[in-house]
Amino acid sequence: LTEELDALKAEIAEMQVQMKRAGEDREKQNHEFQTTVSDQRETQKLLKAALNFLKDFYEKKASFVQKQEPAGPPPPAGFKEYKNNAQSGGVMQLIQQIIVDAKAMEAEAIRSEEDAQKAYEDFVKETNASIEAKSKDIVEKSEQKAKAEVELVETKESKEAVMLELEQLSNYNAELHQSCDFVVKNFELRQTARDEEVEALRQAKAILSGAKFEEFLQEA
Repeated sequence: LTEELDALKAEIAEMQVQMKRAGEDREKQNHEFQTTVSDQRETQKLLKAALNFLKDFYEKKASFVQKQEPAGPPPPAGFKEYKNNAQSGGVMQLIQQIIVDAKAMEAEAIRSEEDAQKAYEDFVKETNASIEAKSKDIVEKSEQKAKAEVELVETKESKEAVMLELEQLSNYNAELHQSCDFVVKNFELRQTARDEEVEALRQAKAILSGAKFEEFLQEA
């Protein structure tokens, strides 16, 4: 359990580091996004101003040229317009295209920012959920470890109590053995002494019996 707890704590610490780095990266990306959008909008603003200026300039120039033209037969239909467009169309179309590109770049930057923000939010949500699950697992395993440690202490104490009891029983057994040896030895001694006493009594009885028989013969 100790190794599992250490592993879980290390995983949580690593996820916290990754989440911090992701936050720092997201902040940098957002700053770049803000800069890009600001630049593109400023570019569009300047180009629109330039486009309006050129449009006004070429219109005034066309009007001035028209007034300066000598009297004569009218030009073919659309000739003046084509001539004016030939002078101004190229530059203005180029500026207009740059404005369109700037708008497209701004829109792309906004989409990328939204995608990056969503990805970051999902990552943070998943990481926090994982950290919460692992933290809960740590609490449960810590409780299991504490319980196991208590049981280990109790088992150790129980073992020591059993060993003490066994030692006491062993000592008691030795004392009983010594007592039994003493009893057996005394019994043998007493048995021998009793046998000797019985034998002495028997001999005494025999002697007495013999004395009475001789006394009977003398009286007869």
